Amino acid sequence: MDKDKPKYKSLYILPNLLTTASLFVGFWGILFSLEGKFEQAALAILISCFFDGIDGKVARLAKASSDFGIQYDSLADLIAFGVGPAVLVYLWQTHIFGRIGLVVSFLFLACGALRLARFNIQTKSLSKKFFLGLPIPAAACTLATFVFFSSYLPAFITPRWLAALTLGLTFVLALTMVSSIKYASFKDIEMVKNHPFTSTVIVIFLFALIASEPKFLGFLFFLAYLISGYAYSLFYLRLRKANLREFPQELS
Repeated sequence: MDKDKPKYKSLYILPNLLTTASLFVGFWGILFSLEGKFEQAALAILISCFFDGIDGKVARLAKASSDFGIQYDSLADLIAFGVGPAVLVYLWQTHIFGRIGLVVSFLFLACGALRLARFNIQTKSLSKKFFLGLPIPAAACTLATFVFFSSYLPAFITPRWLAALTLGLTFVLALTMVSSIKYASFKDIEMVKNHPFTSTVIVIFLFALIASEPKFLGFLFFLAYLISGYAYSLFYLRLRKANLREFPQELS
């Protein structure tokens, strides 16, 4: 009996059902955007991200991973985290800028599609510790949480300024998705195995912190993740290269 196959063939369908749930909620979010219910649309993106996060884990635990599931997951991600957020930000804010708003919103969708295509062909050759470019679910959740966070902005931020901030954020997210900036994947199982208690405490602390004020801290969490990639590339990698250049000099 092949140990790499699930005991029951019916387990193959479970991850695909979760992917379908993510796709359905993403489609539902698009309908909310068309109706002008932007907070509900943002919430739908976050729920889609939850289903997207667990379908891969269920597939690995059930040993039900397949090439079909990988491609289906990418197509669902394009709808839930590409089309959904692009429609949301355009109808919510960026339409104010006319063609520029339309182009930037489409750019988010196009870069998301490119990001998924690159991930599919590089997934076996890249380290599991890092993503190359900002993952599209993280980019989508950043925009979704910004919808909630906008209610906390100070009064001097006029509707025009809010639209400009949304336009700028959407543009940055789009380019970051197709960049070569590395982002932590949090798939380093060895770290969890070596430090299970510490890992559990950190997860509980973050959950309790965000749950205390989700509309405010949710966006800050994803914003911090966005910045972390730039910080890693600008400071850590540069410092490491500088140390490698200095090391031969020390030997001489």
